[in-house]
Amino acid sequence: MTGPVRPRLGFLGVGWIGRHRMEAMLATGAVTAAAIADPSPETVAAARELAPEAQVVPDLDALLALDLDGIVIATPSALHAEQSIRALRSGRAVFCQKPLGRTAPETQAVVDAARQADRLLGVDLSYRHTDGMRRIRELVQDGALGRIFAVDLVFHNAYGPDKPWFYDSKAAGGGCVIDLGVHLVDLALWTLGFPKIAEVSAHLQAGGRPLAEATGQVEDHAVATMVTEAGTVIRLACSWRLQAGCDAVIAAEFYGTEGGAALRNRDGSFYDFVAERFRGTSGELLAEPPDPWGAKSAAAFAEQLARSHRFDGEIERITEVAAVLDRIYGR
Repeated sequence: MTGPVRPRLGFLGVGWIGRHRMEAMLATGAVTAAAIADPSPETVAAARELAPEAQVVPDLDALLALDLDGIVIATPSALHAEQSIRALRSGRAVFCQKPLGRTAPETQAVVDAARQADRLLGVDLSYRHTDGMRRIRELVQDGALGRIFAVDLVFHNAYGPDKPWFYDSKAAGGGCVIDLGVHLVDLALWTLGFPKIAEVSAHLQAGGRPLAEATGQVEDHAVATMVTEAGTVIRLACSWRLQAGCDAVIAAEFYGTEGGAALRNRDGSFYDFVAERFRGTSGELLAEPPDPWGAKSAAAFAEQLARSHRFDGEIERITEVAAVLDRIYGR
């Protein structure tokens, strides 16, 4: 007697992120890696160590010619929307790195394609899967912190992306906001239950000057303020290469009439987070390392796909995140 047939996945782009997500998906035992496509022989060789039986093919066209149930996309941002739409229209489920699209219309087009094809669509919004953020969201959703009136979001990265396309606004869709800020905006909206945003204002800088004066560049520092229709003020600050004395400063802080809660990185780490609940001047620990959260979103997608390949309407919320990013960019 045999068990259920596991969905067969094709992996498009198997650099560090793509391989990390592949490893997490395969570890669930819910899916198989049937094919790999990447222009680098070195990265393909590394990926085949995880999936030695996977067929190596040159590109998306070749993947779509195979008998696959889904495509996992970890390619440059400019390609995400087009590749996702092609895969969805071919009848495959899709798990894509963020951002799903460079703009809100691009993002909406992918979601529309998934709905029309009735295929599962996932985006790698990994910070939702930290233990700390899940605990904080529960407190907010249960009303334990009272009415949330302020949210402070920070993601300062002491380094910058190492691929040239990140610095091309047409290819990337923007700079540090679409690279880092997308996670923060998503966390705020997801935690608050996706409230309507009434106001957005932003200041974008490149090389220490207003972005408007930095022709041809993308922002490397940004400060934005968003106000919900209910009056909650959400403040965002993010950057590349900020000289802050550590590798990273990452935080998502929620303040309500009955208390507060915060997720903060520990000792400048990109991966170790502590979550606390506040009552006046006292704090209560909610979560701390170790927490192997980095690829839980990929694992969750694999397990969901094994249950059903059909469209999940929850993904439509990603269009609200993209719309806020467009307003930060003034487009």
